[in-house]
Amino acid sequence: MAASVLTHSVSAAGLPCARRTGLRCLSVSASRSRKQVPPPRQKKEPLEIPGLERITYAERGYYVPWLARPNFPEFRMDWNPRYYRSPPAQEMALYKEQPSYIFNPKCRLLGGVKQALWLTKSKLIEGLPQRIVTLSEDPAYTFPNHEELVHNAISNACLWSTTGEIREREEYCPKLLQSLLHLCRTQSCSYPSLTHRTFVDNWKLSTFWHKDSTIYHVRGTNSLLMSAKTPLDPLASSPEIQATEQHVLDSLYPLSPAIDLQEVNVYEERNDIGFKDGFPYPHLHTVYVTEPCDTRAKCLPDQLRAKMIMIAFGGAVAKAKILFGEDVKTLPQPIVVQSVGTDGQLFHFMVLQLNTLDLASNDGIKNIVWMDGDQALYDTVAFKPKIKRKVVLVPAGIAGFKPETFVKFWSMYLNGAV
Repeated sequence: MAASVLTHSVSAAGLPCARRTGLRCLSVSASRSRKQVPPPRQKKEPLEIPGLERITYAERGYYVPWLARPNFPEFRMDWNPRYYRSPPAQEMALYKEQPSYIFNPKCRLLGGVKQALWLTKSKLIEGLPQRIVTLSEDPAYTFPNHEELVHNAISNACLWSTTGEIREREEYCPKLLQSLLHLCRTQSCSYPSLTHRTFVDNWKLSTFWHKDSTIYHVRGTNSLLMSAKTPLDPLASSPEIQATEQHVLDSLYPLSPAIDLQEVNVYEERNDIGFKDGFPYPHLHTVYVTEPCDTRAKCLPDQLRAKMIMIAFGGAVAKAKILFGEDVKTLPQPIVVQSVGTDGQLFHFMVLQLNTLDLASNDGIKNIVWMDGDQALYDTVAFKPKIKRKVVLVPAGIAGFKPETFVKFWSMYLNGAV
């Protein structure tokens, strides 16, 4: 009986202790959590007493605890670019108070084609020019056996060189473009004028223009350019050019025309088309633009078409200033530049005719842009069929092949050679 009473008393006595211990632990942890972290200790500045010289261990070359710490000058490795530190922007030679806005190949215009048309003071015409349409419909300029050759080019780029389900876009997109250009180059024997062209990879461009008291630039390294010995002939006649005076540019309100452009204060108003003097192929023909394969820089189709307009316009402006002078406003002869953009499946075709460089206001003659976008070369490509519930969703191989898209590609390549 005594043992049972003792056990009961111990357990009864131990229970409040356990509760008190738990409450104490909670209170200690709560108090620790409420305890503020002390701020980092600031480095004290050495005390300087006028008339007294501090004795340091600098001459000894090693640490001495009873001597003061010396103040060594900051080490600067000027000969090594890795450790170079640029001066503040205000101290640079090219610093200007007025900011400038730069378009480079990594820019993605939020306004798309509408913003590019406002920046370039251009009028948009849906479809390709009549001259290129005539080349695509004329049986005399038909590409022989093009359906089988283009089908094999797509298979080579997407299927034949991989053992997986499908290749990455950064692999098949440039390979498909190079294969199509190689097919076009094989017709040089039938059209000797095609031999008067060359391709420039990583084409560099730098130009500028003034619009509404704002300075805009187009700079950067572009993917591929085809240049020729002779320029492209104008596509719009003089009455059509004069008719563009009645066109009104669309407003971007409430967006700023310079949205997504790089704002800088250190810049140089330089005009460089990327060719040295005496280059035998000085005239721009077609700029080939591929969608960035990096997911962080991926463009929507409308943004890719805007990029085509900006790069082609920059090249035309640079060429016009080289031919007619830096201060030219009314061009004696229009300049035509073509552009083809693709993401490996969709193709966009664009032709720009530069009629004027009087971009200070939105009145007067406008430049002209012909655009034929969202032209699919095929629908799907799959290494093996995709089946769900016994229904083939995606067949194996190439499905939905559209050879008429290559016909437009070939017509733009052939323009200026016949």
